[in-house]
Amino acid sequence: MSTHLEEQLRAEIVDVGRRMYARGYVASNDGNISARLDDARLITTPTAVSKGYMTPDMMVVVDYDGNQLSGERKASSELKMHIEIYRNRPDVNAVVHAHPPLATGFAVAGIPLTRAVLAEVITTLGSVPIAEYATPSTAELPEAVRKYIKAHDGMLLANHGAVTCGVTVTAAYHKMETIEHFAKISLVARLLGREHLISRDEVERLQGLRGTYGIAAPAPLCTDPAQAAIGDQVLCQVLEAPDAQERLVPDVSSVLRQASRDGEIRLTYGELTALIADAIKNLRD
Repeated sequence: MSTHLEEQLRAEIVDVGRRMYARGYVASNDGNISARLDDARLITTPTAVSKGYMTPDMMVVVDYDGNQLSGERKASSELKMHIEIYRNRPDVNAVVHAHPPLATGFAVAGIPLTRAVLAEVITTLGSVPIAEYATPSTAELPEAVRKYIKAHDGMLLANHGAVTCGVTVTAAYHKMETIEHFAKISLVARLLGREHLISRDEVERLQGLRGTYGIAAPAPLCTDPAQAAIGDQVLCQVLEAPDAQERLVPDVSSVLRQASRDGEIRLTYGELTALIADAIKNLRD
């Protein structure tokens, strides 16, 4: 017999599934959602069902070994990944996996969302790394996710999609929205030819605001990115934020990296245009 909590979770999972489908974060039967029922059980979406057309009675209850306890349908094929997250994050009560197009585009391109460009993302998620490619529905995927999950509430999955976690199903879903929104803005900025990065001091100031907003950080920022991992797990967040007195710093690293050995600097048309525009702006100021 289901409890009031279980009924609430079933309804919340259905609601989030519909939101994911409506926003185009999943197509066909893609994606999966799960939540903790208690210390012994999880509730998860069924396999081979569109997230936009689920009903509460379709949900499946399993234990933390993946054994099915109730439900007429089979559990999600990505259940192993969800269980690995719960095992490593006792503070997490829900997991959402989807294929949001722009974020997945970054995952396919092998570009993590780790640049300090949006204050809201720094405050809520920090950085969004990419877990190494693993065959979906196999034991490889939870192993790939395990590397980053102690330090991050959201990550891209190489050539696959994204996964987020939170204290509630809705909170985990909102982090998926944040990742896709972040990816969209990052793409637009790069197409326009430039990104201004937020400085390290400002990043630390934004991180300090988390307590004010009641946002718990899964891990601190790395003081030394080279020592981010201990063993096979990352325990701090690597965020690309330059040391500078200004709060916003023009990202000229890509230009400097193209300098040849004899000191010649080669620029693309977009980079040249951006530098000229910046120079004109400085003259006017």
